[in-house]
Amino acid sequence: MRVLLVKTSSMGDVIHALPAVTDAAQAIPGVMIDWVVEEGFAEIPRWHPAVQEVIPVAIRRWRKAPLQAIRSGEWRQFRERLSAHRYDAVIDAQGLLKSALVARLVTAPRYGYSRDTVRESLASFFYQHRFAVSRQQHAIERIRELFSRSLGYARPTATADYGLPRERFATPMTPSPTLVFLHGTAREEKCWPVSHWIALGQAMARAGHTIGLPWGNAIEQQRAQAIADAIGEAARVFPKMRLQEVAAVIAAAKAVVAVDTGLGHLTAALAVPCLSLYGPTDPALIGARGQHQQALQAADGDMASLLPQQAEHALRSMLGATS
Repeated sequence: MRVLLVKTSSMGDVIHALPAVTDAAQAIPGVMIDWVVEEGFAEIPRWHPAVQEVIPVAIRRWRKAPLQAIRSGEWRQFRERLSAHRYDAVIDAQGLLKSALVARLVTAPRYGYSRDTVRESLASFFYQHRFAVSRQQHAIERIRELFSRSLGYARPTATADYGLPRERFATPMTPSPTLVFLHGTAREEKCWPVSHWIALGQAMARAGHTIGLPWGNAIEQQRAQAIADAIGEAARVFPKMRLQEVAAVIAAAKAVVAVDTGLGHLTAALAVPCLSLYGPTDPALIGARGQHQQALQAADGDMASLLPQQAEHALRSMLGATS
C-alpha cells in the first residue's frame, strides 16, 4: 500500500503528524508513505524512517507570484512529482482549502475530516471519504484517528510515538549547553519578556548551567544577544543554523524552555525535557505533547504574568525528576 499524506505547515503541525505515520507503519506492514509539505519544513518528514518520498510544495511563495511559479516550471514539476506513483489513498491531515486542492490533484481515493470537524468547511467538499473527528482532543490524536479510520486499522491506545530517536542527531558541539532557550515565535503576544528570560537565565547560570540561544531572523538574533549579554559567560548565542543543526542542539540538551513555537514541539518529538510557556494558546489542544513535557499557561493570556520565579521552580523540578 502506498499513501500520500498532505500536511504542509506549520512546523508544529508537521511534527504533530509524525505519530500517525508511526501508527500506520506498525499497523500495516510494508506501507509506503509519501508526504507533501511546505518547502521550509521538508527536512522533518525525511527524519521519519517510514516516509519514502517527500514532495516539497511552495504554496506560501507561489501565492505571492503565481505566474512566476508557472513560468519557472515549478508548478509543472510539482504536478509531475504527484503523478509519479499510484496511490491507494490520499489523506489530507491539514484540513484547509489549500491542502484539499492539493489532494484533489491526485487520482486516488481522498480522505479527510467531515464538514463539521474540518478546519475549513469547504475543504471537506473535495474528499470522497469524510470522518467526524472531534476537535475537542489534541491535534496529534485527531490525526492519529483520521489515519486509523482512513486506512482501516484500530486506533492505537499507546502514547504517541514520533519515530525520531534522539541518537539520529549527532551532537553538534563539545560541550553542548545544558539548557536551550527557544525564545522566538511568530506572534508578538506569544513572546515572553526579555527581562523574564534574563532573570531565569541568571538564576540557572548561578546553579551551574550553561545556556544556548538559537535564532531564526534578525529580530530574534537581537533578542538572543540581549539575553546572553545580560546573563554573562554562561550564555551563548548560536550562529545561524539549519533545522537539522537546531534539532541536534535540542537533542543534546538536558532541558529546554520554549514559548509557543514549532521548535518547542520538536522537543516533544525528541523526548527532551521541555518547559513550555503559553499565553493565548491552549496547550490541551495544540501544545507540545510527549515525554518530559510540562506547560505553564498565563491565566489571563498575558505572557508577562508568567513570572521568572514560576519558570525557575518548574524547570528545577523538571531537571531533578529527569536527572
